[in-house]
Amino acid sequence: MRNLIQEAKQQIHDLLTKSYEACAEAGELPAGALLNGSVEIPREAANGDFAANHAMVGARALHMPPKLIAGKLASHVVLEGSWFESVETAGPGFLNFRLGQGWFSDVLKTIAAEGADYGRGTYGAGKKLMVEFVSANPTGPMHMGNARGGVLGDALASVLDRAGYAVTREFYVNDTGNQIDKFARSIDARYRQLILGEQAVPFPEDGYHGDDIRVLAEEYRARYGDEPLQQEEALRLASMAKFGLEHNIPKMKADLERYGIRYDSWFFESSLHESGFVKDTMQRLTDLGYTYEKDGALWLKTAEILTENLRRAGKSEKEIEKLELKDDVLCRANGFYTYFAADIAYHRNKFEVRGFDKVINIWGADHHGHVARLKGAMDALGLDGEHRLDIVLMQLVKLLENGEEVRMSKRTGKMISLSNLLEEIPVDAARYFFNSRPESAVEFDLELAKRQDSENPVYYVQYAHARICTLLKNLASEGHPVPGAEEADLSCLTEDAEKDLIRQLAALPEEIHQSALNYDPSRINKYATELASRFHKFYTVCRIKGAEPGVLEARLFLADAVRSVLENALSIIGVTAPEKM
Repeated sequence: MRNLIQEAKQQIHDLLTKSYEACAEAGELPAGALLNGSVEIPREAANGDFAANHAMVGARALHMPPKLIAGKLASHVVLEGSWFESVETAGPGFLNFRLGQGWFSDVLKTIAAEGADYGRGTYGAGKKLMVEFVSANPTGPMHMGNARGGVLGDALASVLDRAGYAVTREFYVNDTGNQIDKFARSIDARYRQLILGEQAVPFPEDGYHGDDIRVLAEEYRARYGDEPLQQEEALRLASMAKFGLEHNIPKMKADLERYGIRYDSWFFESSLHESGFVKDTMQRLTDLGYTYEKDGALWLKTAEILTENLRRAGKSEKEIEKLELKDDVLCRANGFYTYFAADIAYHRNKFEVRGFDKVINIWGADHHGHVARLKGAMDALGLDGEHRLDIVLMQLVKLLENGEEVRMSKRTGKMISLSNLLEEIPVDAARYFFNSRPESAVEFDLELAKRQDSENPVYYVQYAHARICTLLKNLASEGHPVPGAEEADLSCLTEDAEKDLIRQLAALPEEIHQSALNYDPSRINKYATELASRFHKFYTVCRIKGAEPGVLEARLFLADAVRSVLENALSIIGVTAPEKM
């Protein structure tokens, strides 16, 4: 797929290389130098469409002032047959290029030819990549933090797919360990309270207090009656854990699908234990000399591993000492593996067994201390965690209602679940609002998300798409369908508002590339908002209906390109593009 902004930049490089060769042949510049530089889009339109700094970069090698080099290069640039109509020098030695009409026409023709694939690239080169996100404990309803992580993970996976990676979306189900034991004990306490009375059965202080636990206890009793009360506690707890998970996991899947998220894989932590893979991984670390026994427990030499990594990164001994690095328990004295041990085995499975080239995890910011430890464990296993494992940390969500923050706690049950949220606001609004920069906290305003006006950013963008669909439908009914690429005279599109709109259309492939490069799908939100803004401006100043022949067809073609690209951009972040509103 084509990226006409990058192609234009490359063309400038080629033009300046040929110009330098002509200057050297004429004796105006020293021969034998390698003329490099970068080409950027200036912030000010007065500085042209692209600005090249080759003259400044080459000043040292050519032993001449940049402005003099720029003048000579500009005088020998041959623009004939290129996308550019002029080049001029500016400032300390910039070379400013202005695009000709051919480039603007080619952008629109490319969009028409590529359709839904417009914006796709080859940056990922087909490498296998996993994005693991949400991975909420299946001990209760998913909450607002999961809502944000779900959008960030899903949108990032979509961006990476468009950038040319072979992407797998995965949910890691923590269906074993302390939290499951606590889950079972919480259900059990509510179950016994139903039979014996609340005063007779104390509820675990650290248990899950939500109403969902009460519902599970009631449903368990409805199915099994009072007989389990006579069972051994271990058997009853195992039965309750199984019952609770069989109820909660399908509910999680259903809520996520309602949210527009579908995973390629649901990976169960229990499978790592049952297969012996956790034990095997701990043995591998032991064989490599990275574990030791103390107080009956098995420990990972985390401090030693991280110290070596930090030394290789150039950190001083004093800097390392300040970090107060500590080792981690892998297997407790009671024989049970820690969550960290299972996590190490899980990530070893991703790399070694399933062969992913790179793994990206979306985690809450409260997990920041776990990042270096897990990367270090992968390094110890020879799996290059430093370069192959990336963690995207996202900040918390503040839910605002009527200007007041709504306090939430999963343990006490005082929370807004994902299911509750989607009953309050449209899925599109939730996805658009939560797809913001992960390192920034989100203030989610429920009232703003419900509004149907230009103050609501998702409504603003969707309205632009619907407006175009209505326009095209009405004009088609009047005998003016969207013309084909060969039928439209796109050279008629000479107004500033038209060109600004086409420049924004051309930017989608590069925005996808940068979003993938920086793990920041929120760029697509900003892109779509800006495209909608430029369309509204174009529609205000450039009449379509009633325009003279030729101009009408060209503007119809342009409007249809905007419709197509808006739909593409919204689909990347999982938001619908309505045809009417």
